[in-house]
Amino acid sequence: MNLLDDIPITVSSSATTAGAVGNALPILHEIHHALQRLLECDETTVIDLRAIPFGPGDEERLLSVLGKGEIVATLNALGETTVTETGYPGVWLLDHRNPDDERIALQIEITRIPDILCSRQEDVSDSLERLVEDLIE
Repeated sequence: MNLLDDIPITVSSSATTAGAVGNALPILHEIHHALQRLLECDETTVIDLRAIPFGPGDEERLLSVLGKGEIVATLNALGETTVTETGYPGVWLLDHRNPDDERIALQIEITRIPDILCSRQEDVSDSLERLVEDLIE
């Protein structure tokens, strides 16, 4: 009899360790540091989730931990973009889709308000001109 036969061998399923080796936890740590920079330096951070390899269930796990906050905004410009405040104020999820409703970008933005929701200077200037014209008529 071989002595190796006496060594107990157990097989562990990759499903039980999937949460430990995925990218959800490192991204949550990155969000943690980004929130610190937002508070201390008013620095905005954007994390492009499409550029990060996710394992099975990783994205769902990350989004589940982040949860949902009180604000959801939808923009329609060359496709729909949904901006959702997560359960952590200052952490936003931006889901960009093309006109065929295919996801083209998924980002987490750590900021007080996502830049995409802010009116551009040119747009505000155009508004002022149009309102002046409407008031004259």
